[in-house]
Amino acid sequence: MEQNKKYKSKLGKLLVGNSLELLKNDKKLAKLKGKVNLIITSPPFPLNNKKQYGNEKGEEYKDWFIKLAPIFSDLLADDGSLVIEIGNAWEPERPVQSLLHLECLLGMVKHPEANLRLIQEFICYNPSKLPSPAQWVTVNRFRTVDSYTHVWWIAKNDFPKADNSKVLRPYSKSMEQLLKRQSYNSGKRPSEHQISEAGFLKDNGGSISHNFFEMEALDEKRDVRLPHSVLSFSNTNSNDYFLKTCRERGITPHPARMSGGLVNFFIQFLTDEGDLVLDPFSGSNTTGYCAEKLNRKWVSFEVKEDYIEQARVRFSDPSLKSPLKKMKV
Repeated sequence: MEQNKKYKSKLGKLLVGNSLELLKNDKKLAKLKGKVNLIITSPPFPLNNKKQYGNEKGEEYKDWFIKLAPIFSDLLADDGSLVIEIGNAWEPERPVQSLLHLECLLGMVKHPEANLRLIQEFICYNPSKLPSPAQWVTVNRFRTVDSYTHVWWIAKNDFPKADNSKVLRPYSKSMEQLLKRQSYNSGKRPSEHQISEAGFLKDNGGSISHNFFEMEALDEKRDVRLPHSVLSFSNTNSNDYFLKTCRERGITPHPARMSGGLVNFFIQFLTDEGDLVLDPFSGSNTTGYCAEKLNRKWVSFEVKEDYIEQARVRFSDPSLKSPLKKMKV
């Protein structure tokens, strides 16, 4: 692999190489310190079996993960945010869930050389996820399907930039009817909440999003009410341009792509147009693609050449009109 290879679009750069080494040693990248408005990434999960995209295991993984804390803290602007998606871990050869992901979280937010705290946790439920851990779900049938990932929103201070009015979800049918009717039963509820007479009569364009992402319907009798930014980019849509083009070219897509819907949600929720978004483990560069479409500047890193080519496929999408071009180094 050619070292220090770079690709550029209208708004961003994709750098080839180990992000942690480049961020430590490249003097040009030192200019990013304190300037990044959002770091959003899905690092390699702590799986027991080695995957193509590379992943550490056990204590090695925890040590590696915790070392990210001061690097990310230095990169973030004072009101910036760090969003990390991570799956559950299981004890090797045992039907027992590991505490590794929790130890990683605690190690990151308590790192003495970083200034980080957990703002909020989100859960991303994916009913289409393959049954895992397979040994204990499909072979011995001891456990249920592990069907969600954690998404941690972390920041340098208690009040990072955020605006939930940018990521409203559609009103339920009952709420739409209430707004049309302009009346409801006010008063005290069994929960002891006092509901005012006009508190729910204003149309705000949608309801405030929850910290639970239901990527597909839990109940077939009702619609999924994800924010529009999530609904517009389904991670399981086999007909989108990227997957279609990969099939046509005989390319096996990255097996652990971060949901474009999640990336869109947090970019819109936590940044403004023109802000800087960074992904240190970008894979096929969903983050850069979403940032480009949402008019944010971006920097991504990827060490594997195969995934760089997939990122170029993603940016050849005609709707983007901003291909990734190789830069002269």
